[in-house]
Amino acid sequence: MPRHVASDFPPDVLRLYDGYVHGMISRRDFLDRAAKFAVGGFTAAAMLESLSPNYALAQQVAQDDARIRTEYLTYSSPQGSGTMRGYFARPANAAGKLPGVVVIHENRGLNPHIEDVARRLAVENFVAFAPDALTPAGGYPGDEDKARELFAKLDVGKRTEDLVAAAGYLKSRPECTAKIGVVGFCFGGGIANLVAVRVPDLAAAVTFYGSQPAAADAARIKAPLLLHYAALDERINKGWPAYEAALKASGVKYEMHMYANTNHAFLNDTGPRYDEAASKLAWSRTIAFFNANLK
Repeated sequence: MPRHVASDFPPDVLRLYDGYVHGMISRRDFLDRAAKFAVGGFTAAAMLESLSPNYALAQQVAQDDARIRTEYLTYSSPQGSGTMRGYFARPANAAGKLPGVVVIHENRGLNPHIEDVARRLAVENFVAFAPDALTPAGGYPGDEDKARELFAKLDVGKRTEDLVAAAGYLKSRPECTAKIGVVGFCFGGGIANLVAVRVPDLAAAVTFYGSQPAAADAARIKAPLLLHYAALDERINKGWPAYEAALKASGVKYEMHMYANTNHAFLNDTGPRYDEAASKLAWSRTIAFFNANLK
């Protein structure tokens, strides 16, 4: 079956899918409402299947790539869930210590796509650590619907502490220079903004279509920010004007890019909302930003 792209779907179906994956409507609601957009064999169920991630489609750095080393590590989250787990990726032949990047996943835990993002950073000569917020629920279960279900049941306060604690853990690793940044996607983009608020010695934060912190919190941000937004992502973008005003008022150094004709999750190459041109440009900007601020 040929790979679908966002333009294969009516905009209303993409909005419904965004509502579904973010827990605002149920699977049944999606199927019922998307049914009126069905054409021929492209039923509501077929649209949902086509919109769902396909991890076999998109792996940019193989797990056994000789350039890197990967492993799962546990770390302490005393203010959160106690013991947490994450995915650690580093260059295989690093000469000395390297700067670190915490990679924060979407609202379904440490899935194969986020592990691949960590490996991409390792290839670029960073040590990357991707915590799994689903650790208290047994970890990412391999099924996206189940993962979202488990994610929604987590204690929100503990979940936040668990992810913020990953920054301190990476900074303390012997492979790390103690200069660290954070990158996050969707839910993780919101957490990346929060880490910038919470971690005063953070050296750089990159957010992809992430929700914005309260305007009052912007004054606590010391790290420079690189913010990527999708032009068609009305749900997230409505928070940007107030955030921008707060960043300006607080003198926070930031760089924002709005990618024309792109949807939420445009960097995620496991699904049809992926936009190759925007993804490559945003990722090249991300690596340049980390190189400039962490190395």
